[in-house]
Amino acid sequence: MNHQEEYEQEQDQNLEELEAMGPAPITKLTLWDKMGGRALTVAVVVHLLILALGAFWIFQIIKQPEIIPDFLPPGGGGGERSADHAVKEKKMKTIVPISKAKRVVAEGARSTYTIPDQGDKFGEMSPLTSLGGGGMSGGLGGSGSGHGFGKGSGNGNGMGNGKGSGRLFGLIPLAMSKRCSKGDRLQRIADNGGVPACEDAVLKGLRWLKANQNADGSWSGQSSVAMTGLALLAYFGHCETPASDEFGESCLKGIVYLVEIGMKNDGKIADNYTANHWSYEHGIATYALAEAYTFCKEIGQVVPYLDEVVQKAGQFIIDHQHQNGGWAYAYAVTGGHTDMSVVGWQIQAMKACLHTGLKFQGRATCLTRAWKYLASCQNVNGGYGYSGPNSGVADYFTLTGVGALCLQMWDKGNGMEVNHAIKYIEDHTKFDYNGVCSDLYGHYYESQAMMQRGGDAWKFYNGIFRDQVLNNQEADGSWKAPGGGGKIRAAAPSYQGDKVYRTCLCTLMLEVYYRFLSTGVGSHSGGIQ
Repeated sequence: MNHQEEYEQEQDQNLEELEAMGPAPITKLTLWDKMGGRALTVAVVVHLLILALGAFWIFQIIKQPEIIPDFLPPGGGGGERSADHAVKEKKMKTIVPISKAKRVVAEGARSTYTIPDQGDKFGEMSPLTSLGGGGMSGGLGGSGSGHGFGKGSGNGNGMGNGKGSGRLFGLIPLAMSKRCSKGDRLQRIADNGGVPACEDAVLKGLRWLKANQNADGSWSGQSSVAMTGLALLAYFGHCETPASDEFGESCLKGIVYLVEIGMKNDGKIADNYTANHWSYEHGIATYALAEAYTFCKEIGQVVPYLDEVVQKAGQFIIDHQHQNGGWAYAYAVTGGHTDMSVVGWQIQAMKACLHTGLKFQGRATCLTRAWKYLASCQNVNGGYGYSGPNSGVADYFTLTGVGALCLQMWDKGNGMEVNHAIKYIEDHTKFDYNGVCSDLYGHYYESQAMMQRGGDAWKFYNGIFRDQVLNNQEADGSWKAPGGGGKIRAAAPSYQGDKVYRTCLCTLMLEVYYRFLSTGVGSHSGGIQ
């Protein structure tokens, strides 16, 4: 048998075996198979793997761009601070931190609105619809009736969920918010015996401060912490904040300078902690940072650690009150030297801290003791002595304004002590910028105390102070040295040789027309709130 025959025989046998097995079963296809499910499953797995690799690439390999703070608003706008120049985008200059332990930089420091011209019934800073037309509800304006920035329930012209019409700067005390409208400022200047030149002089002073700020954000070369605090208070007195067109970057740099010192020193803020006078610096800086916190919270400006420094700095003042109720050099709680000048800054700082809404332990008890100390320094004639009832300077109690203002700030403006002090100022104060009676420090306090009293007391004081300050401003916006080169009648005359110091004081004095509302016995009403 050849190979061909063998092959044919084998095929016949295979055929017989197949016939014996019968017909093959028919396999029924499922719906998933008909739709190509197996191929689809493979495709899904492949795509999931691709997505996983993409996510890994985005989050682990591609770095997010650095956010650089910007201090000017992105759009145009009018108003006193933007009418003379176009608003341009610009980058913040690098702020070199003092402390290497914790770098303080402003996060997301971009203005989101432009201050409009006067005429808006809610003031210059009320049109905040560019922030998202209510999209930031529950944030800056708060919720509930009367606390938003305008009308609406989150979709309209206001911020927050409030159903009332709201008021300007809902979280800022009314007394502070009044300074934020050019219309309000000009009206209050006119109503209280000022002239337009008062506002012009303030702006010139602020521009001089901006032009003479140090690279690290501070001012002056002596007691820079105190001088920086005073410069910031002058900015805030005109409602210049980190969001301001013209002064925003300068303002923020000053705040950051003080915050970094406070973070480095556990809430204590001064240039030199071995010097007795650092209690002045800490009080002034705390006052300024507390106002900064109140404004920054309202406008949504984030300054890292600002709240922490304000909290610690304010609590430090309360915890280091002297046993006699005052405050001493170097914050000694026993022994040491206490005086009305140191006390004045601590009480002003505590009032500014109250505005922040932060919690401070022991404030009420602290203030009760402070009132007793003030009383111990008042002479029977109504004047307040430097460190006791009989410690005037020459023939005048130069710190009488301190005692009066401190009581007025805490709703004690109608008490016998203040009445007596105001009468003393009316009967004895003098102001001759180029003569011996040119104590700018004393008049910083007296101008505020007399404005708080209002009526005839303010009319008298305005008549002796306004033109003396206006007529002695230099062409560059600073103020010349008081006293005409001679000795002046003052508790601390040496500091008035510092151009930053006297420019800050004179600017603050001219802001008195609108910086706070009057507590008024007379034609004014309201109060430092």
